[in-house]
Amino acid sequence: MKLKNHNLTESRFREIIFEKRPCLDPEGKPVENLFNAWIWLNNPGQYNSYTTAAVKEIILAFGEASNDRSVVTVVFTGVGDKAFCTGGNTKEYAEYYSGNPQEYSQYMRLFNDMVSAILKCEKPVICRVNGMRIGGGQEIGMACDFSITSDMARFGQAGPKHGSAPIGGATDFLPLYTGIERAMTSLTLCEPMSAHQAYYYGIVSDIVPVLKHKGNFIVNPMVVSDRILDDYGRVVFGSPRKGNDLKNAKDIVAESETDLSLLDRAVNNLATKLLLTFPNCTMKTISEVRKFKLDHWDRNKEGSREWLALNMMTEAKAGFKAFNEGPRDNREINFILLRQMLAEGKTWDDSLHQAISPQYQTEKS
Repeated sequence: MKLKNHNLTESRFREIIFEKRPCLDPEGKPVENLFNAWIWLNNPGQYNSYTTAAVKEIILAFGEASNDRSVVTVVFTGVGDKAFCTGGNTKEYAEYYSGNPQEYSQYMRLFNDMVSAILKCEKPVICRVNGMRIGGGQEIGMACDFSITSDMARFGQAGPKHGSAPIGGATDFLPLYTGIERAMTSLTLCEPMSAHQAYYYGIVSDIVPVLKHKGNFIVNPMVVSDRILDDYGRVVFGSPRKGNDLKNAKDIVAESETDLSLLDRAVNNLATKLLLTFPNCTMKTISEVRKFKLDHWDRNKEGSREWLALNMMTEAKAGFKAFNEGPRDNREINFILLRQMLAEGKTWDDSLHQAISPQYQTEKS
């Protein structure tokens, strides 16, 4: 029987990498005619941030993997060892979308379709977290069914620090993982959490070491890897080291090399476990669990898209331009001055932007 092709269009991938790797049996041997689809974000020079063109290709890639009868599992990851994804491309945001709400509204339609493509993929989706998962990267990562992470990765949001709100999925998904209080803290304060904290909070299903020091794998030396108590009696598992401990940890990192082989092994092991299940029963189970995410996502995504578009005229315009154009050591606006000016009734005009933005202060000096 001649099989029909259900893809919307013939895929051409330039911004991302799409490949099919043979499934592995429990002994690690390739399985004939069965594959895992690997979708790679391929912008390591900008921490695998996604451009508009990349978003389109991600949608196509998940559609192709979903429709491919020979694909068992999808692995979503990024090239390199620095970042899985840090979200949207801030250069593109600052130079094209800032001040253009009608254009950003169309972009956010594509973004929403990307998140929905992950949530509605007809194969299990594993997020292979090879580095930072921040901002929109955290959102598309949480849309996946499983996450396995390098213990050097960091997780979190950037929105309220850079002129946006994490309503591209994070406000919908994160409370389901961590509970309301921890989600509220992460989403508003934008303080990154370590991979150990993400594992402790239930955001990822597995964590593996990736640093080799003198030929041996070691756990991330930059964080406290044991559940110890601080001066207030709080558990500080996964918290950054301080003082001399931090200096010594940085020296160890500098002397080490990154090896992602254990990460790949853990991803392949999970894919093999999924291979050894009834496909329809597995996908029904996954679909039922996805409903908790989809319930929030489908209710909120359109209203969020419209708000984010209008926000490109005010806070997002200021925040993205500051990040893109400000000096390397100062990419945030003057939050206190902004609040003071708004309290005085100042409108969002060019003079306000210039007063609060670090790039204009640099020019004056």
